[in-house]
Amino acid sequence: MEDLVSTFWQGRKVLLTGHTGFKGGWLALWLQQLGAEVLGYALAPHTTPNLFTAANVGNDMTSVIGNLSDLARMQEAMHSHRPEIVFHLAAQSLVRASYQDPIGTYETNVLGTAKVLEAVRSCDSVHAIVIVTTDKCYENREWLWAYRENDALGGFDPYSNSKACAEFVVSAYRNSFFHPANYEQHGVALATARAGNVIGGGDWSSDRLIADIIRAFTSGEILKIRNPQAIRPWQHVLEPLRGYLTLAQKLYAHGTQFSGAWNFGPHSTDAKPVEWIVEHMASRWEASTPGTKARWEIDRAEHPHEAQMLKLDWTKAALELGWHPTLSLADALDMTLDWHKDVQAGEDARAKCLAQLNAYTE
Repeated sequence: MEDLVSTFWQGRKVLLTGHTGFKGGWLALWLQQLGAEVLGYALAPHTTPNLFTAANVGNDMTSVIGNLSDLARMQEAMHSHRPEIVFHLAAQSLVRASYQDPIGTYETNVLGTAKVLEAVRSCDSVHAIVIVTTDKCYENREWLWAYRENDALGGFDPYSNSKACAEFVVSAYRNSFFHPANYEQHGVALATARAGNVIGGGDWSSDRLIADIIRAFTSGEILKIRNPQAIRPWQHVLEPLRGYLTLAQKLYAHGTQFSGAWNFGPHSTDAKPVEWIVEHMASRWEASTPGTKARWEIDRAEHPHEAQMLKLDWTKAALELGWHPTLSLADALDMTLDWHKDVQAGEDARAKCLAQLNAYTE
């Protein structure tokens, strides 16, 4: 892939927060494949099963189990590893969980981001930082148009709003401590990345559509869907991760020219309603598992507010980074189903991740 320079990562020292999570686990495996020296900092996995354990993500990296709130421990880890590049993915990432624990969500997503940046301030080895937020950080006006990086930030629920707040924290640190005009003094280029609804093998989180689908179909239960007409920018996890890696390369090589915010989303035709996703997965499940019936119904109970329409405009990434999505939504869903089917049948989860990663990059 032309946008990703694999030789750049050989021997590169990287700190990755959130490596025990779904997206962070995939990024850790990819960085290992590229030859980077990876230090992960995160809480222990919060689900059983989980990708970190199933795929032995910690095998070829250094893993530190720690809380973002523990600034001293994070600084210690950073100073011992002396990373050149930092990826910050650790977060409370579920909308409905943020209604149950709004304070914890803000503490993790806002203060946690500030503490990562504060740790970087004390470590002069860091030259590039990618802070991952979310597509939900925009002030959602429920319109048909895709959001661009210069659209207003907001967020209706505590999760979405906390990620908008994290964007403001990054902006303040960039202006106060890593200002582009003073790059020769501090040497740090700082950017944020906003991706769509990521899917892929190894996501066992609660209250995520694909994970819920696979759990229900595997157990033979009826899947309950809250919002069948909600439209999201669905994409396979490897797509935005390639964007993060590409962005980090650019930040490191060219400095503040690539600072700021970046969207990484799917093709506009792949922003599909939930019902389309469920029907596709049900059809594929029944075709691959003869004699089974994948059933679903609408959950008509009252639920917290969730956005109906959300799309991302990734024109900036295409023009300035040379990044664009390469997988269709159908391909992404099929890869996800294939991963879970094969792992349930006994295939090694790490080997399956690496096989899909190699197929994707080739």
